[in-house]
Amino acid sequence: MTRLKSTQVLLAGLCALLFASLAGASAVNVENYGYPITDRFAATVVGTPEGYEAQLPEHIPLKERRIVIFPERVTPDVFFYGHELLYSVALQDDEAPLIFLIAGTGASHNGTKNYDMARAFYQAGFHVIAISSPTYNNFVTAASKTGVVGDAERDAEDIYRVFEMIWAEVKDDIEVTEFNVTGYSLGGFNAAYVSKLDEERQSFDFERVLLINPPVSIYNSMSLLDRMIQNIPGGVDNFDAFVNKLIHAYTTTYKESADAGGDDFLYKVYKALDLKDEELAALIGTSFRISSASLVFTSDVVANYGYIKPKGLPLNRYSDLTIYNEVALRLGFTDYYHEFFFPYYRADYPDMTRDEFISAISLTSIADYLRTTKKITVMHNADDVILEPGEINFFPEVFGDRATIYPYGGHCGNMNYRDNVAHMVATFTQRGTR
Repeated sequence: MTRLKSTQVLLAGLCALLFASLAGASAVNVENYGYPITDRFAATVVGTPEGYEAQLPEHIPLKERRIVIFPERVTPDVFFYGHELLYSVALQDDEAPLIFLIAGTGASHNGTKNYDMARAFYQAGFHVIAISSPTYNNFVTAASKTGVVGDAERDAEDIYRVFEMIWAEVKDDIEVTEFNVTGYSLGGFNAAYVSKLDEERQSFDFERVLLINPPVSIYNSMSLLDRMIQNIPGGVDNFDAFVNKLIHAYTTTYKESADAGGDDFLYKVYKALDLKDEELAALIGTSFRISSASLVFTSDVVANYGYIKPKGLPLNRYSDLTIYNEVALRLGFTDYYHEFFFPYYRADYPDMTRDEFISAISLTSIADYLRTTKKITVMHNADDVILEPGEINFFPEVFGDRATIYPYGGHCGNMNYRDNVAHMVATFTQRGTR
């Protein structure tokens, strides 16, 4: 980071603290916190150790369902399985509030974190509807209007359309007292924009909205994750060997575990390889790179943009994708932004510079809304690895006492810790002034 940028960050942090003090509201900073992992990288990878987790039912009636969002869409044959959007529901027998769950970057509707949240909210008496992240390949192929995700407002419109169509499918089967929404990581970011859109559309009139470990700026956070790749032993040129090492460790543990899944990738590799701190950062960056590679390739094919796959070249279910995978794994999110995402949308925003567009896909662009709406609360960690220095100050400055800041936990590492789950549920069950 340059000296100028460091100074800007410092000044921004001081201004944020000054604004918070003048406003007379400050975040709830949690003290005497019992989550056992204080290293931010280890917490991000390991999550919540056994014995510290919330007491949740082992099984709930979570069922996978399918819905066609765009009946007229011709899905590329290489994604023949992706015409229908997959989602999950766990519905109560009696009248109950409903909560929508939005998964984080590259995660599915029934991934580990979404499933843990579903268990917590179902146990608390909620109807639960869980969807994948807009960055998950099934969402890109089935539910993204353009196929090119990352634009905060367009993604919110895609998510909102999905919510409306799912609600139309289930509303005759259940009785709902109110609607709520939450999400973690990028899903928390999405939830903020979805809430703002709902103010205009009013299909749900959300009662409560909870953002869990959201980024402030999508671009800044993804750039941070891109740079973590530089921690690979031997440097970026050793990326392929490092990935192969991780995949080998993961596939070995996958064979030994009946419940292995995408969200478990980091933890299983960590356990198999006993990685050091800088290698943990490389692991986090590599895990994200694998997710972003899938996103970039899928978006390129759906939009037929010609970024990785030559424009107009048809791919079918039998095509050899090896060369495309190799290219995609070499591309970071910043490459995607500058070479694909921004050029793709540039015609729609002819007067906007790259930096202005970066600002537009951040929470700062809706900060006034976030300050004034009382329905939105935030749970975050002071040591979150996806935040640039000083960015954590955005949350007390904007949300005041609607922001709860835990001293450690990394990025979503403490989500299943008993105190965090209790707070998460209480956000939606305790009544107060909206």
